[in-house]
Amino acid sequence: MDKNQGVFAQCPETPESPMPQNQIQQNRTARHQAVITRDNPYSGNMILYFFDDDLEVRGDFMPPIGAGAPLTMEIVEDFLKQLNIVYGIEKDVIQKAVSDCTLEKQPVKDVIVAKGDPPVAEVVDYFEINPRLVASPPPADKNDRIDYRSYSPFIIVKKDQALARLKPGISGKAGKNVYGGVIPYQTVHPPGVTGGINTRTGGKFISAEINGQFVREKNTLHVQKSLIIKGGVGYATGNIAFPGDVVIEGPVSDGFKIYAGGSVQIKQTFDVTEVLTGGDLNVAGGIIGRCQARIKVRGDIKTKFIENCQVACRKTVMVEKEVINSTIYAMEHIDLGDKGFIVGGDMTAIHGIRAGKIGKRAGRSTKLHCGIDFTVQQEQEKANSQFQLLTAKIEKIQKLMVLPGTGHEKRLKLETLLRRTEEEQQKAGNRVSDLLGRINVDENATVEVYGEIAPGTLIEICHIALFAAEPMRKVRIKLDKFYGKLTCEPL
Repeated sequence: MDKNQGVFAQCPETPESPMPQNQIQQNRTARHQAVITRDNPYSGNMILYFFDDDLEVRGDFMPPIGAGAPLTMEIVEDFLKQLNIVYGIEKDVIQKAVSDCTLEKQPVKDVIVAKGDPPVAEVVDYFEINPRLVASPPPADKNDRIDYRSYSPFIIVKKDQALARLKPGISGKAGKNVYGGVIPYQTVHPPGVTGGINTRTGGKFISAEINGQFVREKNTLHVQKSLIIKGGVGYATGNIAFPGDVVIEGPVSDGFKIYAGGSVQIKQTFDVTEVLTGGDLNVAGGIIGRCQARIKVRGDIKTKFIENCQVACRKTVMVEKEVINSTIYAMEHIDLGDKGFIVGGDMTAIHGIRAGKIGKRAGRSTKLHCGIDFTVQQEQEKANSQFQLLTAKIEKIQKLMVLPGTGHEKRLKLETLLRRTEEEQQKAGNRVSDLLGRINVDENATVEVYGEIAPGTLIEICHIALFAAEPMRKVRIKLDKFYGKLTCEPL
């Protein structure tokens, strides 16, 4: 062996020279590196990079320059021996890299020189939740006011049904680095789940002790009751007041009220008097209102028809067939598809209305309003009413001040009251002006009608109106902001 091939050196843990570009592109940094030191700087060379607690060694093979001596397999093996790299050496890969580097006179980079065995963590036994129960309904509150004799528990799981299964543990296995050193394994304790109310833990399962609703609170499993009414709502049940979801399999009779913190599902016709929900309202039949029937829903409404109702919906109202003589406010859309129709009433939807037919030629007129936030509009109307009342009050005070016989002391009191009332009037006027600027919220709202719009229908988008004096068919109505008018285009 000549002196060019017998000198080796290892770089410090934090080398002063920058990392090669191919190593920087990897999303990790070498712990340290080592390089062969040869007397002739033009001789072939190799740089080693150590990764992952010395589990992996990669190398860059450099060809000789000019009359420099080539890198040989013998030099590489002596270098690895000098560095005590004895495990997982990829001899065939190294041989090919040395050969390619010498013959092609090009660097061969990022070659796996040696690779150890990573440790396998030990996993202890734990209970794993039944995957079919992950998407279960939310838990029900017990503070309901239902006559319990008139309904059955909302069953999601049955007695003795498995809620969780014991997941067998995994044995750990020590690893080995490229120096042949042992790397100890770790022990992992998965969070798992435990049994809670109305559950039984035994053997390989956590099971339900009763029929009921499955509830998961963090990593604890419970079985609780939820509200399902097998029949209808009537004198046997009284009004419904429940903080969670309600499912009613029969009809709801006229005169009974429903208050639910969650969603309400009614599988037959709904004779509505009053309903307030914190979620969706889904009625398989239609919704029939009488007198001052009121519906307030925080989610979506989906039903076949709505008749004689006052509806306020935070999202979208979806009706399959018809809306008749109703007042509907929707924060998103009113959607009757391409076949449903609207006859009479007042419809307001921020982002738009879609229907098959609007109005009828002989009957109550139909009004459609889009692009406006009706909640802000209602506040503006209240503020405007207050402004008008204060204006009338100011006029009355001014008349009292000039009446004959009004004494000095009384006049001073009236002047003080007048100033206070004028200040209140100014605040109310400012409030009206502020709200007026916030009413129009969607200038891109549209009204789409796939059939006919009957004469007498009024359509407004952002308070720009279009009155249908003649029948209109298959049109999309939208706001032309430049000209400040509504335009029609064929569907």
